[in-house]
Amino acid sequence: QVPLVESGGGLAQAGGSLRVSCVGSGRTFNWNAMGWFRQAPGKEREFVATVAWNGQSTYYADSVKGRFTISRDNAKNTVYLQMNSLKPEDTAVYYCAASITPEASMRRDEYAYWGQGTQVTVSS
Repeated sequence: QVPLVESGGGLAQAGGSLRVSCVGSGRTFNWNAMGWFRQAPGKEREFVATVAWNGQSTYYADSVKGRFTISRDNAKNTVYLQMNSLKPEDTAVYYCAASITPEASMRRDEYAYWGQGTQVTVSS
């Protein structure tokens, strides 16, 4: 089990910034790739960003590339998503997830552990 707890969501204006965090627990956290996904009302959950177990590689969805940054601090069992230049279309529930592999992956089916989600709302 890799319980995951997100925090840091909230309300921001378009063009603003937010940072969401996810704290894991258990010995496996440091050996799992981590990812962020999001789900807007009426839409399917979609990939946002991923980071390898050692932080050496990252991948982003095209829609957030250049605006969002994923990072991790294994000493704190924490992964972050810094979101800048926010747009109203970024409004969604953001989910943290732990992969079953150490390599960064955009494949949702490789993520076995999920947090409860944190709401991010961007007003225009």
